[in-house]
Amino acid sequence: MKVFVTGAKGQLGHDVMNELARRGIEGIGADVDEMDITDPEACRRVIAEARPGAVIHCAAYTAVDEAERHPKLCMKVNAEGTGNIAKVCRELDIKMMYISTDYVFDGQGTRPWEPDDARDPLNVYGQAKYEGELAIEELLEKYFIVRIAWVFGVNGRNFIKTMLRLGKERGAVSVVDDQIGSPTYTFDLARLLVDMIQTEQYGRYHATNEGLCSWYEFAAEIFKQAGMEHVSVTPVSTEAYTAMYPGQARRPMNSRISKDKLEEKGFKRLPPWQDALRRYLEEIAGENK
Repeated sequence: MKVFVTGAKGQLGHDVMNELARRGIEGIGADVDEMDITDPEACRRVIAEARPGAVIHCAAYTAVDEAERHPKLCMKVNAEGTGNIAKVCRELDIKMMYISTDYVFDGQGTRPWEPDDARDPLNVYGQAKYEGELAIEELLEKYFIVRIAWVFGVNGRNFIKTMLRLGKERGAVSVVDDQIGSPTYTFDLARLLVDMIQTEQYGRYHATNEGLCSWYEFAAEIFKQAGMEHVSVTPVSTEAYTAMYPGQARRPMNSRISKDKLEEKGFKRLPPWQDALRRYLEEIAGENK
C-alpha cells in the first residue's frame, strides 16, 4: 500500500514518514511547498498523481494563541483544507486518517473523554479542528479520526524543548498545575497510526502515551530526567498564569482522553509517558552531539 502524508515536515508527519520507511511501505510526503491544502485543485492534482491507497492528514494550523488573532486563516487550513482532502479521498475511493485534538471538547470536568462524546470546542483552534472532523464525517465512510494531545517530537518546537531552553537561560520556570492530560511522543504515535491505516477499523479514536500528569508535573519530570534538578519549578494556577500572560486562548483543564477503544479494536496502547520522555531526551541528546 502507498500512503500519502500531509504535513510531512512537521513533528508528527516527520515520524510517520520514517515509520513507513522502516516498514518498507511507500510513503509520499507533502508539505505546503508541495501542496497547499487550502487549494482544492492542488489537492486533487497532487493526490491523484500520487495514487495512494490511504492518506494520513497531519497538516494543520497549530498555533493555538495565534488562531485567536487569525481565526479565518485557522479555519481555512484546519476546516476547509481538511474538507478539500476529504473530497479528493471520496472521489478516488481512498481511506483517510485525520489527526485531531482533545480541544474539540469543552475541557471541563474530570472524566476522561470518550471518542463519541459530544463536542463543544472552547477556542478557535478547537472549533476549526471540530469543523474538520465534521467535513470528514459528512463526506467519507472510510475514515479514521485520531485525537491526540500534548505532542512532542524531534522535528519541531514543543513543551520539552521550551522547558529545557528556559531552564538553561533562567534557572527557574512557572508552570500551570491545574490542567491535566497525557504527553504524547510522535515516535510512538506514528507506529500506532501506521498500524491503524493498514486496517479497516474505521471511526473515532483517542491516542496518547499512558499515564496522567499536570503541565507542572511534566516539567518537573523533564528536569529530573535531564539532570537539571537545580531548575526551580513553581506551580501556578491557570488563572494566575493567564493574568501574567494575557491574550492567550482558553486551554482545557481536562485533557484526559479514554484510549479503551484502541484495545477493543485490537491496537496496542502506547508506553507510559515517562518512558517516552526518557527515550525522547536520549534521542535529542544524540542529535545535539
